[in-house]
Amino acid sequence: MTEKEVLQELRGLGTAQNRKVYRRHGVTGDAFGVSYANMAKLTKKIKTDHDLAQKLWSSGNHDARILATFIVDTERMDKRLINSWAKDLSNYVITDAFVQAVSRTVFAQSKMEQWNKAKNEWIASAGWQLLGYLAMNEHGLSDRFFEEYLTIIKRDIHSQKNRVRYAMNNALIAIGARTDTLEKKALSIADKIGKVVVDHGETNCKTPDARLYIPKAAARNRKRRPSTAAR
Repeated sequence: MTEKEVLQELRGLGTAQNRKVYRRHGVTGDAFGVSYANMAKLTKKIKTDHDLAQKLWSSGNHDARILATFIVDTERMDKRLINSWAKDLSNYVITDAFVQAVSRTVFAQSKMEQWNKAKNEWIASAGWQLLGYLAMNEHGLSDRFFEEYLTIIKRDIHSQKNRVRYAMNNALIAIGARTDTLEKKALSIADKIGKVVVDHGETNCKTPDARLYIPKAAARNRKRRPSTAAR
């Protein structure tokens, strides 16, 4: 499919109700309001198309950019492309989709280490989201690697920008679910941190209480954790 054809299809799939919902979640600018169910069907139809993904992202349309993160060839994503897209992040909906794509590249760890120090709310949020991904999926990393970030979360979470606090809280939960040792340390830090306040705007979204979620996530992770996980 061509860029024009995809944009036309996205426009036809969009609804006023979905646009209203997306606005409540912080999406601004040009958006058609395509449901994720229809986005999944279109993704299945297009499959992977790296060149088309770049064109769709360049369109500036929210739905086109979401689709771009689904069809981009993550094996061909280089630092230039990743950095270019990162500069366009403007809400947590597109940031979440972008992070999912970056997490499948060879740059996930290096981008995490770079971005979690960023002053920009969305880029910093992306960095902490990537840390959560590494905690859940990169079994070769040691506990010591994550302990450093637990210290940073304990020290800085309450002073960070809104969505960065949310991403750090989720990273704390993910780290706590990784190993038994990290679970104990993460729970201790969660107790010291207490409630993490995040403004979710005009939505019903809630911030998970790490003190409650860490044991649940750890229990689930034990069932799929490889016995050779780094300690």
